[in-house]
Amino acid sequence: MSKRISLPFTCFVALRYLRPKRTFLSLITLISILGVVLGISVLIIVISVMTGFERELQRRIIGFEAPIVIRDGLITNWRDILAKTEKTEGVVAAAPIMQGRVIAESQGRRLSPYILGIEPERQAKVTDLQQFIVAGKFDLSGDTCVVGADLASTLGLTVGSSVTIYSPGNLNVIIDELKKAEETSDNKGHIEKALNLVLPQELVVTGIFSSGRYAYDSDYILVPLHIGQEAYGLGDAVHAIQVKTTDPVLADAVKNRLNQFLTPPLEAVTWVDLNKELFDAIRVERTTMFFVLSFVVIVAAFGIMSTLITTTVQKTREIGVLKALGAQVSQILWIFLAQGMIVGFFGTLLGLLSGIALVQYRNQVRDILSATFHIQLFPASVYQFAEIPAEIVPRDVLIICISGFVSCSIAALSPAYFAARLDPVKALRYE
Repeated sequence: MSKRISLPFTCFVALRYLRPKRTFLSLITLISILGVVLGISVLIIVISVMTGFERELQRRIIGFEAPIVIRDGLITNWRDILAKTEKTEGVVAAAPIMQGRVIAESQGRRLSPYILGIEPERQAKVTDLQQFIVAGKFDLSGDTCVVGADLASTLGLTVGSSVTIYSPGNLNVIIDELKKAEETSDNKGHIEKALNLVLPQELVVTGIFSSGRYAYDSDYILVPLHIGQEAYGLGDAVHAIQVKTTDPVLADAVKNRLNQFLTPPLEAVTWVDLNKELFDAIRVERTTMFFVLSFVVIVAAFGIMSTLITTTVQKTREIGVLKALGAQVSQILWIFLAQGMIVGFFGTLLGLLSGIALVQYRNQVRDILSATFHIQLFPASVYQFAEIPAEIVPRDVLIICISGFVSCSIAALSPAYFAARLDPVKALRYE
């Protein structure tokens, strides 16, 4: 003979009350469960996407930029500083760079991207830029350049194309020469010098890179260091020195060691310092979204409360009979409290499953919604990522699920208390 599973008295009665009977009360119960499911799933999706956005942004920044940058507008004695930096504890490698905006022209199109002047051999030890190459090769020998994928698309560049760059770095010198030409009768020499300064540089595109971050792919041209120095008239000076550390997360300790021998205004700053406002904004937004979306669960909890209050009123006679037969206050309390807990449990469970499923297929859902409503969701030009990043953190999911379940349980406590305190004599007086 098969053994029947016996349930506790309180759970048995609670499940009987929750059993669908095609009544308005059952519809309210269903809506309450759907509210919990919606709240939990939306919370999991939003928090996972915000966490993934922050983590992916960190990986992209560290991949394209160095953990530490030594900067001071213009560094003339960079070779001495480079030698001291490489001997500092925690430093793996260091490389000089220059960076500044130029006017880039190709096929009649003009933009003003950054040029990043690097020494390929040294830079390869600091940041692995070669991993981002999607077309051509990472070759910066001679008058060549490597262009971001979105910038190349806008300018109509391919591997082997030529791009002309005009640098604003010597604009003051050009103005000075033109003023001298106005002030002298024999101005031919000054005009020729100004024209030589205006002459553009023509570079051949040897490669196209795609880092996955729109800010880099649409706004950067990588050039040899000497070309960047010529464009900005730096001579042998550089704008900064990038430093690779053994662990990017512990870059602060290395920064402090470097600042001990650097003389102000020369200073070392970490990748966290350079992007502090961005990461702070993401954390604040993630926290704010958690509290705002928590109100969806709270509203669902109020729906559970209203359902149980209605149940209490409808089951007044049954409560009176149970108490007359000897049911204790705690048992009546647990009957109605269990209803809220059961609704909260199944709502949280379904919300967890649907939330994780939507996180896994987030990009497919975005494409479907974009095609259906003919709008661009999560544009790369705004969020700097071609796909929606997401990372499910078990701790965050656990906090969301516990919060949802506790909210539903607390909502059930008030009607359960009033049901337990009901006087059986008053409940059965008119029966």
